[in-house]
Amino acid sequence: MVIVREAHGLSEPSGPTGRPLSWSRTVAREAVHRVSVAEVLLTDVRNHGDNRFEAAAQWPRSHPTFPHGGDGRHHPLMIAETLRELGIYIPTRYYAVPAGAHFLIRDISYRLDPETEPRAPYGASDITCRAAVTDIRTSPCGRFVTGMRLDVVLSAGGKLFAWAGGTARFLDGTTYAETRAAAHGHTARRRLRAAVRPSPAQLAVPAARDVLVVRDGGVVYLDPADPRHPFFFDHWSDHMPGLVLLEGARQAAALATGGTLTRPVACRMKAIRFTESYPPAVVECTSHGRTCVFRLRQAGICTAVGVLRYL
Repeated sequence: MVIVREAHGLSEPSGPTGRPLSWSRTVAREAVHRVSVAEVLLTDVRNHGDNRFEAAAQWPRSHPTFPHGGDGRHHPLMIAETLRELGIYIPTRYYAVPAGAHFLIRDISYRLDPETEPRAPYGASDITCRAAVTDIRTSPCGRFVTGMRLDVVLSAGGKLFAWAGGTARFLDGTTYAETRAAAHGHTARRRLRAAVRPSPAQLAVPAARDVLVVRDGGVVYLDPADPRHPFFFDHWSDHMPGLVLLEGARQAAALATGGTLTRPVACRMKAIRFTESYPPAVVECTSHGRTCVFRLRQAGICTAVGVLRYL
């Protein structure tokens, strides 16, 4: 039986199915806005009512972009990607947000406990997520959900190890086109004349294609080496995706600290406006002990700000 909440245009099952979570296969790639099945982490989602959910995800040991550490630890950005997938799947499956809507990250954060985080010496790590939806925003008529906040607690092997949260808004095609038309003020390419691309080792990434930044005259720019990167650009986008901004900031922090700070155990980022692909955005990063504050600027305008924390 399906219960329809007319006030918010929500459609959801009447309660939990009683079936345990499954890690046997991924959800449909389209349900998390992925083209490649290999990039999908989410495997199952259960609705427990009252805007609360339980989900399963599997983190592969051999992810090409985010390989595990020498001790089997996964890359922290796997937390952010799991949150991103849940932030698309839950609204479209349970809140009647159209699959074709444009999902825009307003803010994202995570916190990791290194003492309890999973190790993956073999195969992969099965992750259990408990999620809560709050701050549901609707259209003036009250029938369409236009935004929400999602907070997630992650555990593995019965141990809590991470907390993540984020706020997103959802735009239909017409509204998105109008928003983008207003944002397209500085899309001309700018040539970085003396750009030097750091080596993968300097940024703690596996390969040259994973490098997202360059240094030009002492200034660091967000300028991905591979605009068709299999993870960061799994599908075409008319602006820089949120995880590209976050990883670009992480790489800038690694560069600014001479490779001292590479694995953030906590982060927070707020997207103020779209970060366009061109001209390349400036990534400013200042370290304060084990904390790095970052800011992205484009054509003199701040597009995103945040902080990275390290052990």
